Amino acid sequence: MKTSDVLSGQDREQALTSVKDWQLTEGRDAIARSFEFKNFGEAFAFMIQVALQAEKSDHHPEWSNVYNRVDIVLSSHDAGGVTDRDIALARFIDKL
Repeated sequence: MKTSDVLSGQDREQALTSVKDWQLTEGRDAIARSFEFKNFGEAFAFMIQVALQAEKSDHHPEWSNVYNRVDIVLSSHDAGGVTDRDIALARFIDKL
């Protein structure tokens, strides 16, 4: 697994503007977003697409699913915070 540097300063601000619906997670260096779908099937199909990309990029989200809701938290644990890998995965997820 390739480690990345934690984003800070202007690099962090610029990166976060490209994933506008993601919010900083209180109490830790992570970003989070919630998604709501019509039903469980749509939520699960979304999770499958995210899982395939996460596996391909060897960067896996923290997430939970209850019926039609999927909550995702992204942080690069090996780097200790939000990195370019988190931003890239967030952008992929946003395109879904």
